[in-house]
Amino acid sequence: MRYLLTTVFLAFACTSTLIADNKGKGPAFTEPPKGDRDFALMGEFLGEITPVDGEKEQLGLQLRALGDGSFDAQSFLGGLPGQDRHKPEAFRMIGQRSEDFVVLSGGPWVMIVEKDHCLLVDRKGNKIGKLNRLQRSSPSMGALPPEDAVVLFNGKNVDQFTNAQMTKDGLLMEGADLKPMFQDFNLHVEFRIPYMPKAGGQSRGNSGLYLQSRYECQVLDSFGLDRLQDGLGALYRFKKPDVNMALPPLSWQTYDVQFTAPRWAADGSKVRNARVTSWINGVKVQDNVELPNKTGAGQQEEPILLPTKFQNHGDPVRFRNVWLVDRGLATGEFPVYPTKEELEAAKKAKLAAEKKLAAEKKAAAEKAAAEKAAAEKKAVAEKAAVEKKPEPAAVKD
Repeated sequence: MRYLLTTVFLAFACTSTLIADNKGKGPAFTEPPKGDRDFALMGEFLGEITPVDGEKEQLGLQLRALGDGSFDAQSFLGGLPGQDRHKPEAFRMIGQRSEDFVVLSGGPWVMIVEKDHCLLVDRKGNKIGKLNRLQRSSPSMGALPPEDAVVLFNGKNVDQFTNAQMTKDGLLMEGADLKPMFQDFNLHVEFRIPYMPKAGGQSRGNSGLYLQSRYECQVLDSFGLDRLQDGLGALYRFKKPDVNMALPPLSWQTYDVQFTAPRWAADGSKVRNARVTSWINGVKVQDNVELPNKTGAGQQEEPILLPTKFQNHGDPVRFRNVWLVDRGLATGEFPVYPTKEELEAAKKAKLAAEKKLAAEKKAAAEKAAAEKAAAEKKAVAEKAAVEKKPEPAAVKD
């Protein structure tokens, strides 16, 4: 299992930060809203179920708040996305909060969800399982920048950005553009999506990492949804993530991106496409994907470097612990000295190649000599045949 799992709650600030709605999206919270019963119920649950006529199996649940006490949810046999035995086929359910619990229906069982657990009941009223609240954290959360890394943001200033703003508590706000421009790089970003229960689709916690201003690694609150071409971890409108690894809004999450830029010829023609590998919360969601062109509203491709952008889509997404390894500036020992074993292997390979070449030359010479002898023999035979041929008799008048 690639996740560090725990069943405790995060300690949040006592007061919430509400960003007023001015675009028809409803409220946007950058801290947990105090006294919000919907937010308290939202999240992930994990446990075992034992159907009356079946075998015990692990089940994972993702519960998503839609505002005003409404919820939708999906559950997975084998566990949650990213876990070893997870089965991607989801049971979709809907529910409505009553006081401080939610009843979900629509799947093969009824679920009664409370803040710390979830009970499952089959159609005959038999209790078949209990799931406990689970809070997951990315294994790359808090990763320290390697020795060769460029620290882009550590909560102290925004010197490495243009158009950038920092919150009072030292977080980078959306809409920042990197000053330095890079070719091939590995980028680590920690991000937090706001809680926007009444918003949906591309209006719910939208941002993105625009690599070289051209290729968008999507950021979105797609927790509890199917894999989407415009969801978290997607290469925007080009390829869905292999796994939807979105965690609930207001959870700190990680985006790790390995980017290889396209290559160009001197005449401006492209000789190799860009490639992206990315991980959401420690799970690979894009595996060395080739990008034949820009994605979405990205800038047109051309052999000119452009800055990487933290997209401003009008939603208060926050970032921290941002660093980058410039693979073009990676260090290593130089000159490189081969080992004794490498020299011996090279010597043997050279001798084998020389032996093979000598054998090929010998075979070619023998073949040429045989062909020459055969040609000479044929010529002698033809000459002898001509000499033995009688002269024609003289013609008398």
